Amino acid sequence: MNPSIRPVRDTDVDALVQLTLLAFVPVFESFRKLLGPDIYPMIWPDWRKSQQEAVETLCREPDRAVVWVAEVEDGAVVGFVAYEARPKDHTGEVLLLAVHPDYQNLGIGTQLSERALQEMKDAGVKLAVLCAGGDPSHAPARRSYEKTGYVALPLVRYYKRL
Repeated sequence: MNPSIRPVRDTDVDALVQLTLLAFVPVFESFRKLLGPDIYPMIWPDWRKSQQEAVETLCREPDRAVVWVAEVEDGAVVGFVAYEARPKDHTGEVLLLAVHPDYQNLGIGTQLSERALQEMKDAGVKLAVLCAGGDPSHAPARRSYEKTGYVALPLVRYYKRL
């Protein structure tokens, strides 16, 4: 699949929120299972609300992030990537990448990653970073990032309810 990749428009925001919420259901279900009923709600009392707010902020505050959208032939928005470039310290960070579940595993995430990486490089970035979960729900995302040349540094974050 070869979607067109273009800058975000104000009219995209609702569709991007909806596809993000759909795409992240497996992630937050995995987190809920891993963390259990005591810790999970302390971290994400309402993950849908926090994800919606994050997407809206990234899309509506151009000084915060650059957002590229993947659009298929019928005009449907099927994915996006949000990143920030910090040319002063030659770093950039992918803040969020999501692809609608019906369009996952078709290379769209990889195309979005490649666009963000090229744009960062063009802006003078020498090192790009991103965070991805180590749980099974993030395996497709990790494969996509590795396809574009990211190298993983395994880290573990521990939680304990007191």
